[in-house]
Amino acid sequence: MGAVLTRRRFLAISACAVAVPARAGEVARWRGRALGASTSMILTGLTPAQAAPVFAAVERELDRLEAIFSLFREGSEIARLNRVGRLRFPSAEMVAALDLSGRLHRATGGAFDPTVQPLWQALAEGRGPRGAAVGWRHVRRDREEIRFARPGMAITLNGLAQGIVTDRLAALLRGRGLTDLLIDMGEIVALGRRPDGAPWRAGIAAADGRVLKTVRLADRAVATSAPLGTVIGGRGHIIDPRAPGRPAVHATAAVSAPQAAVADGLSTAFCLLDAPAARAVVAAFPGARIEALETA
Repeated sequence: MGAVLTRRRFLAISACAVAVPARAGEVARWRGRALGASTSMILTGLTPAQAAPVFAAVERELDRLEAIFSLFREGSEIARLNRVGRLRFPSAEMVAALDLSGRLHRATGGAFDPTVQPLWQALAEGRGPRGAAVGWRHVRRDREEIRFARPGMAITLNGLAQGIVTDRLAALLRGRGLTDLLIDMGEIVALGRRPDGAPWRAGIAAADGRVLKTVRLADRAVATSAPLGTVIGGRGHIIDPRAPGRPAVHATAAVSAPQAAVADGLSTAFCLLDAPAARAVVAAFPGARIEALETA
């Protein structure tokens, strides 16, 4: 059975975050797609004409990052690694993504593990997880090469790649002197303030659409994960690599942090950890904060 896609993320910008007052000043908006997700931006202080070269730079950067992290682009770095089990001279972004994956794996006791990709594939094909080549300890990496020590391995960085891309876009925009903006890739980064001077706000929604909490964001990111955001093989897409048949602990987990990649990875792992364990883990990541945990 193939994957039945619903919404992977349940993070909704609240109406007050996107409604721009009539006298708020110049505002430019952009919409597109990245890593299969709808993406949008709001930049304050620029007219659409002034923002055009900025958005062109954003699109070039997205294309570059897709060529690293997209599982669906045949020539991407991750696709090549999964196809042959080896990647020579990986990009700095890929190395950084695996370094963060290692930190998350250690901190969460193995709940976060990018090598779950073969489990996804087995479920999508209607097979059981028995025999799937999984295990972060079998990933060998340095600045010159990434390789798998077991045949049949593959990785997915879907648990943090959108966060990494969001952080890269925020850095690009900061480098152009922009200080008040919002980026929404499912993970949200908000810098500065809204066009009317108020804080940005994001509503954290459950799988059924209920808003669990509204958070204020300033120079901060928030990410939400929900196992039923994608249904694959009749079950939620967040699989516990330590026990693939074990159900998720939380139906919704939301984390905010200074970096979207950290918030993204932690929210994914916290679907599989009980609340005391999640609180212990979040303390290891400076500035990170649990915003919502809804029991499954």
